[in-house]
Amino acid sequence: MSAPDPKFLSFTSQKSLTARLILSTLTGKPIRVSQIRSTSTTPGLAPHEVSFLRLLDSITNGSRATFSHTGTMFHYEPGLIMGSIDGQGAIGEVTDCSLPNTITRGVSWFLTPLCILAPFAKKPVNVRFSGEGVITGATECGDVSVDTVRTAILPLYEKFGISTAKLEIRVLQRSCAGPGGKGGGGVVELKFGSQVRLPKTLHLHRSPGRVRRIRGVAYCTGVSSSNNHRMIHVARGILNPLVADVHIATQYDQAPLVSSGDKNSKSGKKTTGIGFGISLVAESSVDGVLYSADVASPSRGGVTSEDIGKQCAYQLLEVISQGGCVTKVGTETVLVLMAMGSEDVGRLRLGRDVVGTEDAIGLARDLQKFGASSWGLRDVDEDDSGDIIVTVKGIAVGNVARKIA
Repeated sequence: MSAPDPKFLSFTSQKSLTARLILSTLTGKPIRVSQIRSTSTTPGLAPHEVSFLRLLDSITNGSRATFSHTGTMFHYEPGLIMGSIDGQGAIGEVTDCSLPNTITRGVSWFLTPLCILAPFAKKPVNVRFSGEGVITGATECGDVSVDTVRTAILPLYEKFGISTAKLEIRVLQRSCAGPGGKGGGGVVELKFGSQVRLPKTLHLHRSPGRVRRIRGVAYCTGVSSSNNHRMIHVARGILNPLVADVHIATQYDQAPLVSSGDKNSKSGKKTTGIGFGISLVAESSVDGVLYSADVASPSRGGVTSEDIGKQCAYQLLEVISQGGCVTKVGTETVLVLMAMGSEDVGRLRLGRDVVGTEDAIGLARDLQKFGASSWGLRDVDEDDSGDIIVTVKGIAVGNVARKIA
């Protein structure tokens, strides 16, 4: 057996696959990933992982992925991040990303890493996610809803000098997870028109302050709209005694129609993505500090809307109690942008429970392997919150495709 090519950075398993792919694309360093579900009855990449590789190929120029015969290993050589342009270089073209009905991950699993790449593209990124596999709500795999990405993650980009006025996520068709947690039939469009040369250095290490207001969205697809009001009533009953300013909007959509696959069916269509859920975001008195929670009904059913509203409200209180200025949901976005920024030291205040997660520790190791500096950690001395100050030195990778103004 031949030795692995030394120019490839080697990783094992499918864990943190999207993080490693975006770091490879940003730094221009090819990677080799092996032992991908090698002991599973279905070895190799899952449908959502294959779809993400295809998405990378559609917004980059020169990317190449080579797979082994068994599918448990692949090489990825990154290309230049071009954005959404056609063959003649026209701006404003929409890149279509069709997801198959075998996908069990929410569309936010694709949106979050795509938004990290978008500021470093040559042209604006405009991607439409459609197909039978698009799930806009929260999933049992731990993915948040599109609403949480829009209200809790996109505002973080303003801290890096990326104008949020040119960022938009449009939900054209809502959907929850279909039978067995697979597929949904939703339609989501991302418009990311703010490209920068280098992200600004972030200094977000002061006290996060107190929660001053709570906003949210209760949504349902294909079920009675009264489920929205029942979720809101229970959630407000828990949150109103703590915060007076609570406003939760409602959104109702018909269930998406997808192909039934039955030749005997007259219409050839069936409904899917039926369910309901709620997304909550708490805004602090310190500008830019957001805490989010997201819960949706499971695909198997058997959970009332009151239980969903109650669970989401308590989940939000738990996230707030973890402290810090960025929650677990936005940690990857912030830390990667800090590492790719100018050669200066940025500071970020995180809760101890957030820093100690497997995802955060794995991200620190991956960043170091791609050439970034190690993080500096110290306890907050000003109070007894138990928070940790994370210092990150940028490596000035920046946007190599964008001309210097």
